[in-house]
Amino acid sequence: MGNSHRGFESHALRMGRLVYSVIGSLDGYIDDAEGGFAWAMPDEEVHAYVNDLMRPIGTHLYGRRLYAVMAGWQTLGTSPDESAVTRDFGELWRGADKVVYSTTLDEVSTPRTRLERSFDPDAVRALVAASDRDVLVGGPGLAEHALRAGLVDEIGVVVAPVVVGGGTAYLPDGLRLDLRLLEERRFANGFAALRYAVVG
Repeated sequence: MGNSHRGFESHALRMGRLVYSVIGSLDGYIDDAEGGFAWAMPDEEVHAYVNDLMRPIGTHLYGRRLYAVMAGWQTLGTSPDESAVTRDFGELWRGADKVVYSTTLDEVSTPRTRLERSFDPDAVRALVAASDRDVLVGGPGLAEHALRAGLVDEIGVVVAPVVVGGGTAYLPDGLRLDLRLLEERRFANGFAALRYAVVG
């Protein structure tokens, strides 16, 4: 009885965390100078790992451009002809809430999605604190706001075995964070995953 009561308390008191996670090159980019990212495409093993990272996520935060890409998952992963990992990711994505930050978007095209005109750090802090699941901030532009506001609890990167020489950096210039390693994992295709807690 006592153990189950303590378990209930710990579950009831669990607060969400704000997580920033990307697939990037060894030199720190999510795409190259031409905007290409074919080199970052995960194979089945890496995709399954990414899916497991997505399971605790209850809400995704997006800017306009990344939302336009990710909205395709409203239909992707719905066909029995697609791979099991693709269908799994699609179900996870459709099952989560989304918040899109945009001053130019007139409306959103997917269920469980709301539109916000500006990224308010206090509102995001309250959203995360009120959630019993984790919140994922998507894309380096939006993540920069969250990182500079001190909102991010965990940073994860799946490193592709490539140096691209330029493109969109996944971390902003001038940012200093102290980190604690939570996980490291190697994959057969040469990719490697690192997860860090932000400690200061």
